[in-house]
Amino acid sequence: MTVPVFYSISDDFTPYAAVSLHSLVKHADPKRDYTVTFLHQGLSRDHEKALAAYNRDNVHIKFYEMSDELLKPIQDRKENYLRGDFFAMSIFYRLFIPDLFPEYDKVVYIDSDTVLNDDIAKLYDHDLGNNLLGACTDTSIQFVEKMLRYIKEVLTLDPKEYINSGMLVMNAKAFREENFVDKFFSLLGRYHFDCIATDQDYLNEICSGRIKYLDGRWDAMPNENTAALENPGLIHYNLFFKPWRFSGIQYEDYFWTNAEETIFADELKAELAKTTDEERDTEYHKMDHMLGKLDTTLQDPHNWARVKENEQVTL
Repeated sequence: MTVPVFYSISDDFTPYAAVSLHSLVKHADPKRDYTVTFLHQGLSRDHEKALAAYNRDNVHIKFYEMSDELLKPIQDRKENYLRGDFFAMSIFYRLFIPDLFPEYDKVVYIDSDTVLNDDIAKLYDHDLGNNLLGACTDTSIQFVEKMLRYIKEVLTLDPKEYINSGMLVMNAKAFREENFVDKFFSLLGRYHFDCIATDQDYLNEICSGRIKYLDGRWDAMPNENTAALENPGLIHYNLFFKPWRFSGIQYEDYFWTNAEETIFADELKAELAKTTDEERDTEYHKMDHMLGKLDTTLQDPHNWARVKENEQVTL
């Protein structure tokens, strides 16, 4: 039985995805079989070739182009912005994996800004029971007061149970049986919730109470408030902590050790070198812009909290 792993990428994210894929292949168990699929809407021939080069006897690299028709209901609107400042359709691809790949009852999804330090099959092997997801609590927001208020007062969820969507073990069979995509499109089309974390918020809302919480080593995220984990299984360079833009961040050595072993090493080092302090400062403070939504969403008569209370919406 293969271990199905999915990424969602845009063409410009290929160098980072290659680093992640390289680390995945490096830690893959030679006695097991893996199928890695890249969901995209247009990859250059050179980039597809670079990723396909990681094919092995037991690691099969595939590509799936997402159709415009499937994604048509998701509009380039401010409430669907990533990090509050731009629209990225690729963040929604993961939601469709169970329906697009009915041959799989369980899958692993990881973001492209990740590095594996352990065998991803260990993630896949988690027994989800009747849960829809296996995931980790989002540690990147536990010290951000406005984000905690947003989760408690707008989403009416417990911040300690709010998961990050950059690593998901998905109960694909249950997703299909319970019509997850229909629920997502129904909520999206009817309410246009102004989200801070878009697809992540929908996953937290719809899957609330049906999430298996996994050890935090499977979604270790750089931050400035806690010590680094000694043995992270998966490092996720979430938000603005990108080692190809910033120096001195937690877990950067894991990234560069793997990056040096890819054909993109020089390109990635050049990107770090040419990033100015002014650009880093702008990037770092994008969090403030993202959290600026708190005040408006708190007052929004159609925010998650008011809709759930007044209309008794069943998610």
